[in-house]
Amino acid sequence: MDNKQVNGSPDRDRINLNEDYEVQYWSKKFGVSPAELKKAVSEAESSSAAAIEKHLKK
Repeated sequence: MDNKQVNGSPDRDRINLNEDYEVQYWSKKFGVSPAELKKAVSEAESSSAAAIEKHLKK
């Protein structure tokens, strides 16, 4: 669960698919649709932004 009271690098480096604003942000950042982002997170088996970015560049 995303704790909005505590933020920092660990929180910024993760993609939380349960928060619409995060899905919108990361989708725009990576230039993919929300569905493509969710698929990439599932396929990469990680919520790490770096891992998802690497997966999308394949």
